[in-house]
Amino acid sequence: MIKMSCVVFVLAAALVGSAAARAADAPEPLKVLLVAGGCCHDYATQTRLLKGGIEERIAATVTVAYNPDTSTKARFEIYEQDDWAKPYDVVIHDECSADVTEGPYVERILAAHRAGTPAVNIHCAMHSYRWGEFRKPVEPGADNAGWYEMIGLQSTGHGPQFPIAVAYKDHPLTAGLADWTTINEELYNNIQVMPSAVALATGAQKIPPRGRQTEPTKAEAVVAWTNAYGPNKTRIFSTSLGHNNATVGDSRYLDLICRGLLWTTGRLAADGTPADGTWLETGSAANR
Repeated sequence: MIKMSCVVFVLAAALVGSAAARAADAPEPLKVLLVAGGCCHDYATQTRLLKGGIEERIAATVTVAYNPDTSTKARFEIYEQDDWAKPYDVVIHDECSADVTEGPYVERILAAHRAGTPAVNIHCAMHSYRWGEFRKPVEPGADNAGWYEMIGLQSTGHGPQFPIAVAYKDHPLTAGLADWTTINEELYNNIQVMPSAVALATGAQKIPPRGRQTEPTKAEAVVAWTNAYGPNKTRIFSTSLGHNNATVGDSRYLDLICRGLLWTTGRLAADGTPADGTWLETGSAANR
């Protein structure tokens, strides 16, 4: 009995030591800035869904910069400072500010990402900070190209809301994610995909016949992608999905956003496995 007790004690001590070593090696929780507000969406609810869903799944602290302005001219006080992104590891852009067109303001946002701060861009962020002939493909380096060059894809609009069938491609970010179909959602068009971008998922939508039509209209577009931005090849992840609250709160959507956060910050291995200590036990089982 004494020998058995000694063995049990040694094994327990080894397990405790191993767990402590893993904890010591685990990266610090991500410091995430979520910027949200502007036109056309229930950002008050969606910020809560995103913050709660992210902090439940991965080791992260999400700071929310929310503007209740529901117009297309919503601005964010945090962007008025040159070093606005310095305290954070990654920024989520979830704003809808189509008519904010002041060059110096937008340049402050982009400068932080060119300098190396990763970004995750959600839904209407694709349709923000646009001016000039933005409905035509912008030219690289043009005055109105900066935001699209950061995102990696140029979109100008969407059709009616109908379910979107999401099909993932092989990539570390999407490893373990299963294809799925959304509720009624907006499928954003693709005016151009930049050469620095890599498509991760396509979305297919069938729109029922209207008027004299006898067949449904089919539309397809890239709905999730990565980008390497600027001289530092800053990691950028974007998805045009996420108009409705039910989509933003869907576990499959939140898993995608969280994997985007981990990938942009270098916390996914080449096979898509999250770094030790980054994916929490309370998170989706598909990513443990």
